[in-house]
Amino acid sequence: MAALALVLATGVPCSAQNRKPVPQPRQEHHAGQWLRQHRSLPPEQQRKALETDPNFRNLPPQQQQQLRNQLQRFNNLPPTQQDRWLNRMETWEHLTPDQKQQARGLFRQWRELPPDRRRDVRNALESLRAMPPDARQRAINSDDFKKRFSPEERNMLDGASRLPLAPAEPNEAPEE
Repeated sequence: MAALALVLATGVPCSAQNRKPVPQPRQEHHAGQWLRQHRSLPPEQQRKALETDPNFRNLPPQQQQQLRNQLQRFNNLPPTQQDRWLNRMETWEHLTPDQKQQARGLFRQWRELPPDRRRDVRNALESLRAMPPDARQRAINSDDFKKRFSPEERNMLDGASRLPLAPAEPNEAPEE
């Protein structure tokens, strides 16, 4: 999974690399609730539950297939990554429309970076997530960041750090 989108809340229409968190079949549920309720079921039972959901059945066939594919991708993740994904879905749900738009723009910028710079920016953002907001700003404005990151990269980090970031998971290692 692309980390910036996940960091910003795994729902950023990716959330990075065109992966989106599995949208919830029932609108009244919080993000991830359907997955949380059904994650202990075997994949085939999950698929049946999804396909019998009236809201799922009302979706166009292409969206239905996307949801099936996303559910399969989710099930292929280790449990710790599933938890991270669900937590970030919850964070994404609580962003305002303007914050979501900002996150999408930041993600597009991030995707345009060369792979090594994407990794470095992602790792810096992971570090920033563990800091209180004032410490984030000090870090972004530090000589170290000025040496390591271009002005555009620092602007991306600054913009991302101003969004409500999903909390860092215990023992979370940066993704490659």
